[in-house]
Amino acid sequence: MSLQIQRPSFLQEQHLKMNPQLYQSIKLMELPIVELRQKIGEELERNPALEVLEDHSTVSLEEAYTQVKEEESYFENASDAGFIRRGGSEDTERQHKFIEGVLSRPETLQEHLLWQLRLQPVDEEIRAIGELLIQNLDADGFHKEPVSLLLKGRDRDRLDEALSLIRSLDPQGTCTSGSEESLRVQAELLPHAPPGLAAALNYLELLEKGRFADLAKKINRGEDEVRLISCRIKELSPFPGRQFSSADTRYVVPDIQVICKEGEFVIILNDEEIPVLGINPFFMELSSGKPEGGNADGRPVRDFVRENIKEARWFIQSINQRNHTLLRVSRAVVEFQRAFFSKGPKYLVPLTLKDIAGELGVHETTVSRTSNGKYMQTEWGIFELKHFFTNSISGAGSSGSRYSKEGVKEIIRELIQGESRHFSDQELAGMLAKRGIPLARRTVAKYRKELDLGSSYNRQ
Repeated sequence: MSLQIQRPSFLQEQHLKMNPQLYQSIKLMELPIVELRQKIGEELERNPALEVLEDHSTVSLEEAYTQVKEEESYFENASDAGFIRRGGSEDTERQHKFIEGVLSRPETLQEHLLWQLRLQPVDEEIRAIGELLIQNLDADGFHKEPVSLLLKGRDRDRLDEALSLIRSLDPQGTCTSGSEESLRVQAELLPHAPPGLAAALNYLELLEKGRFADLAKKINRGEDEVRLISCRIKELSPFPGRQFSSADTRYVVPDIQVICKEGEFVIILNDEEIPVLGINPFFMELSSGKPEGGNADGRPVRDFVRENIKEARWFIQSINQRNHTLLRVSRAVVEFQRAFFSKGPKYLVPLTLKDIAGELGVHETTVSRTSNGKYMQTEWGIFELKHFFTNSISGAGSSGSRYSKEGVKEIIRELIQGESRHFSDQELAGMLAKRGIPLARRTVAKYRKELDLGSSYNRQ
């Protein structure tokens, strides 16, 4: 008879814990300037240790009137910071495009997912399946028609690969059958998910009612673990597509401005819209004081003060980190896309998130969060930062042709706008080939449709 003896052993492991401060820092990284101001306002109301030192975005009526008069004069005599006045009709049109660029139609869920899909290093079959799946999504991010009917006859492994890819894109959890499946997908993708989270999703009613003790018994976990699971589940969205459902026109405030001075590009952070924050001096004085007469009753007050000061400092640091990262990403984009900023939109070259991430030594998701929803003011108009990320006409990203898809589309637009007669798609393909841009006729037709330009029979 053999005896099995259990001996104690030690195993050393490293885990990255997502604390609330780190989570807040990541969320601030994603916010465009308008939403960042709103978040700052919320934090000022919540944390009494935080105060505004300067706020250049708030001016008196007299100052506002003076600024309006200066802006009117500026647009009449402008020479930089957005467009150059030369007197021709082409430059007048550019001025109109620049001004109209301030108005932006909110991005749809489909547009947001398609942009990410086009930057993925996948073959054409996966890309085609992915486009069909994305176009089949409703406003919540769920399938309109059953996938089995939509893609009947497709290879199941390829379909599953495309589904898995789209579900991992931002926002995570789309391309699912409903909120329950979406939550499960998001839970699988959640970084550093606590043990038992997937099992807890089977008992959402207990979580909603706060019955942590009952849930702890169901999933064989402690109550403290269940509370942590509850906090992580609250980070998930049962309807991931709804954040893109607004159809209202909104004003865009550029986060970054790029101007050319003495032949060099200067990148300016729009910090006029962001108030300068600091720590309330009264709270600093309270934090360094001692309870009067050695009375321990003053300790809870001092602990409260110190905790709020700590959170205020972290919030200020997170905003500074957000601005620093945005500037770094913008500088790298300008370096990669110098031809665009010098000559115009048709000179946009292929660029991927991976290219910028490799240049800066950060993860691709950091570049994605920084780029999404942020706008850059250039001489050629106002563009979303992610506009500068585009695949080549052959191959994924910068590894393919030196011509980007968006750049070629601008060349097609230029050819059509300057045509003496209505060129067919085949003729346009021939003109592009003479410029060293080999494209099939059907690809030219596809790009022309994406530009919302009619065929040679329909153009005026």
